[in-house]
Amino acid sequence: MKRLHVHVSVDDLARSIQFYSTLFAAEPTVTKGDYAKWMLEDPRVNFAISQRGGEAGIEHLGIQVEDRAELADVYSRLQRAEAPVLEEGATTCCYAKSEKSWVEDPQGIQWETFLTMGESTTYGVEPVRLNKGSPCCGPNTAT
Repeated sequence: MKRLHVHVSVDDLARSIQFYSTLFAAEPTVTKGDYAKWMLEDPRVNFAISQRGGEAGIEHLGIQVEDRAELADVYSRLQRAEAPVLEEGATTCCYAKSEKSWVEDPQGIQWETFLTMGESTTYGVEPVRLNKGSPCCGPNTAT
């Protein structure tokens, strides 16, 4: 079963964790010094926030899948969407090991499709850039 993914850049991580924990009535499932994630079932969403020096607001949206068959299905839809697809493949991003691809919608919003295969002790250092997008997993530039 697929899960919607939303990643928001924030200015104040601690305040944002408090806000979203109250809003979702749940504590984050992952908390790091620059990142937090909630894996919610109602609504079924992977909601992540990070404080990594980027502009506050929606970082990107995505579709998280649970197995390779779902990943292949979503990848085939990306190919039919008539937009350039960046096939990143196996990578480390957001403290997770994943296989992913990226596409931008007509408004320039980045969408990732991914299968998470495990955890990582690092956020990730490989920047992903699409036409107008900013890097997802670039080095932390927060001060």
